[in-house]
Amino acid sequence: MPTPYTFSQRAEKITSSTIREILKVTERPEIISFAGGLPAPVGFPLDDVNAAFDRVLGQNGRTALQYGPTEGYTPLREWVAGDMQRRGAGHVGADEVLIVSGSQQALDLLGKLFIDPGSNVLVEAPSYLGALQSFSLYEPNYVTVPTDEGGLIPAGLTDERVRDARFIYALPNFQNPTGRTLTLERRQALVRRCAEAGLPIVEDDPYGDLRYTGEPLPSLLALGREAGATVVRLGSFSKVLAPGLRLGYIVAPAPIISKLVQIKQATDLHTATLTQMAVYEIVKDGFLDQHLPAVREIYRKQCGYMLDAMQAHFPSTASWTQPEGGMFIWVTLPAHIDAHELLARAVAQNVAFVPGAPFFADEARHNTLRLSFVTVPEARIREGIAILGRLIAQSAADTAGQTLELNGSESIPAIVAAENAMISSAARTQAV
Repeated sequence: MPTPYTFSQRAEKITSSTIREILKVTERPEIISFAGGLPAPVGFPLDDVNAAFDRVLGQNGRTALQYGPTEGYTPLREWVAGDMQRRGAGHVGADEVLIVSGSQQALDLLGKLFIDPGSNVLVEAPSYLGALQSFSLYEPNYVTVPTDEGGLIPAGLTDERVRDARFIYALPNFQNPTGRTLTLERRQALVRRCAEAGLPIVEDDPYGDLRYTGEPLPSLLALGREAGATVVRLGSFSKVLAPGLRLGYIVAPAPIISKLVQIKQATDLHTATLTQMAVYEIVKDGFLDQHLPAVREIYRKQCGYMLDAMQAHFPSTASWTQPEGGMFIWVTLPAHIDAHELLARAVAQNVAFVPGAPFFADEARHNTLRLSFVTVPEARIREGIAILGRLIAQSAADTAGQTLELNGSESIPAIVAAENAMISSAARTQAV
């Protein structure tokens, strides 16, 4: 809406996230929401987090409440470095680790570091919406790399695509939004090609510890160090502990970390000392090894409920991914079905999902959508998928191709506008 204020050109170009807007609608209790990328709250280690904060405040409270170094709390940086070494990355020093306020901040810092207006940035199609939004503030030229059911295709990194590119952004494990996992062969080919081209890889891996079937694969960081490629790895405690902690990290060569530290100093000085110390208190003695198996089992069951329901209720004209971990299933509909129009029908019957188009940096595929299964009870999953299956079948039979409006007059934007007046912005979730 028009305002009396003069904003920067950068601010004027920012638009609301499609997921943010949909989530305003899904806060209504009657909505069965497959939209938000939210971890399952039942997996949050509430007692352990509470005890850790108590110990830190009781034993070292004055330090915990003081300013800290921009690089992060040294014991936590050392723990991250050791964890990377345990995962096969060779020697990793604490000077190669920067603690950040959630991996979303990591994306913003990397955008500031690498991207000038018009810089080429390589991304998958589709890719994580939060990364596209973050990088877009710095006005890159997105160049998409071909993908298929196996994810990113390394052979697509042609000389023309990689020429003058600042980096390639990739999510190798249980990708958001598709749930796909990059095979070992493709990981090896990717790091070899990027080493040859001198192209840095930004490896975003928030879901890697949430594997519930199949065997773990080496990280791009580990493979890249063997192949001589530059890999900047992003990790997060949001999915393994709790997103409310807002704690993540960057692992990269020391010269990159040094420059990122300077950028972070100008952003927020440092990540919250108390939170860093508490998280270190939780993880330092192997807590995650005991905690994560139960979380993985929760996710495995939830994914199974949704896949079973989709097999029973979705028409044969639809196809979907079979994730080995993570939180998402990607659905491809017949070409003539627009998922945004399908969403209007679905919300009318109290079911929500995320249309796939916003996840594409260039040519959107409107016949795709993302489903998230981890926060919805089994009975509601089966009910919601049954409704969605009927609507897909109805849409497949509809050849008119006319834009459908909810209740005869209200489209999704109209619903959002009405909800916006009723829902406090403070109550809106920040997960994508």
